[in-house]
Amino acid sequence: MPRSLRIAFIASECDPFIKTGGLADVIGSLPGALRRLGHEPVIIVPRYAGLNLERFRLRRAFDKLGVWMGNCLEWCAVDQTALDDIPAFFIESNKFFDRNGLYHDDTFRDYPDNAYRFGFFSRAALQLLIDLRQKIDVIHIHDWQTSSCAAYQKIWHWNNEILGNTASVLTIHNIAYQGVYPVDCYEYLGFQWGNFTSQKFEDHGRVNLLKGGIHYSDRITTVSQKHADEVRTPEYAYGMAPYLNIKAERFSGILNGIDYSIWNPEIDPLIPAVYSRFDMTGKATCKRNLQERMGLTVDATIPLIGVISRFASQKGLHLFAAAVSELMNEMIFQCVILGSGDPYLETFFRELPAQYPGRVASFIGFNNELAHWIEAGSDCFLMPSLYEPCGLNQLYSLKYGALPIVRATGGLDDSIDQYCERTGSGTGFKFFEPSPKALSNTVGWAVSTWYDRSGHFRQMQAAAMEKDFSWDVSAVAYEDVYFQALNDRMGSSGV
Repeated sequence: MPRSLRIAFIASECDPFIKTGGLADVIGSLPGALRRLGHEPVIIVPRYAGLNLERFRLRRAFDKLGVWMGNCLEWCAVDQTALDDIPAFFIESNKFFDRNGLYHDDTFRDYPDNAYRFGFFSRAALQLLIDLRQKIDVIHIHDWQTSSCAAYQKIWHWNNEILGNTASVLTIHNIAYQGVYPVDCYEYLGFQWGNFTSQKFEDHGRVNLLKGGIHYSDRITTVSQKHADEVRTPEYAYGMAPYLNIKAERFSGILNGIDYSIWNPEIDPLIPAVYSRFDMTGKATCKRNLQERMGLTVDATIPLIGVISRFASQKGLHLFAAAVSELMNEMIFQCVILGSGDPYLETFFRELPAQYPGRVASFIGFNNELAHWIEAGSDCFLMPSLYEPCGLNQLYSLKYGALPIVRATGGLDDSIDQYCERTGSGTGFKFFEPSPKALSNTVGWAVSTWYDRSGHFRQMQAAAMEKDFSWDVSAVAYEDVYFQALNDRMGSSGV
């Protein structure tokens, strides 16, 4: 049996404490799965202004923690609580984190001092580990916000008794965001000017924090194997392909898991009726209730397609918007849309139900209960992403028997098995070209399967609901990466 590892998760957000996206889900779930394997994780995140101190019972761990940044000494405090008995620490700095948003202000403009904020947080997290006086085997860092930890560990802490032999694993959740900032911040970050090179931090005269993290990390992962292949090509890598290819032998993809204690139709308290692949009666109830709630014609014989998404270019909803009129005119199905984002798409989907009363419904915004209802009440689930590092909703949809209709990219391609008309095997419907026509053809394929090959449809639902994408599966893969990183670290020459 592998030895127990002490693993520090250093990230900019963590569910349930503070969340803006899928990164928080990973940090909130993966440590628990690793603990079940016998490891000792610890979580470190910023203490943002929005954190509910009473709900999470935070207590003071350090009144003063000194952090050297460039030529200045910054001071912060540290609070502590536990997440399912896993120690969780919060770096408190009014200067950097006492503001409304995590990354941007109320007008969605990035804070201009983000490089300073998360450079400080990264170094403060390492200083906290040193002051805790417990040796750490692996630091698991995430995206540009904490990728600097790998550089700080190798540049400044290479001979430290706590961190000197620590391995670093960087997970890239979304390579489009790289932490690129003016060179003015570099002195404060304190990486030394000898490291401001095109192979490390320099990016067309600016500082690229993710690029530096890629160089200094012992192992790099992203959140699906297909996406790991994609981001080593210019089309998907946003300029990082050459640097990921340099580390190709130390770069891999691990599909995210999901929390089946929350997303499981057999126990979900938010849906109208529970059900399983052995008894789908409750799903019919959920569909009927969803149709009633959203003003759709109540008819069990009409296939219902769900959409839950941010209205962002990445998510491909503009493809659906371009195809939906043709789809509605040529075939009989219903659609429920939940999401927000791009103002044009918000207006388009808000007005769409008036054009197709009883057939299309939309909710602009987000409602967690409604999201569960859509997964439970839909027969299919549409995700036409232009790129998708992992994706979570297709994993929820599999469990709820809502067959995914997806573009074959990233985690969508990895997690969905293409339908075979000859055998009835598969768990969903995939298309490859990012075009309205390809989307329309594939939606038509799913709808015709519902009507013309209903036995295949039920067979696919049963296969989909049997799939296991729990964190326990992903945790084993991360465990392997940690031990590989430690082996790499033992043979490393440092910077």
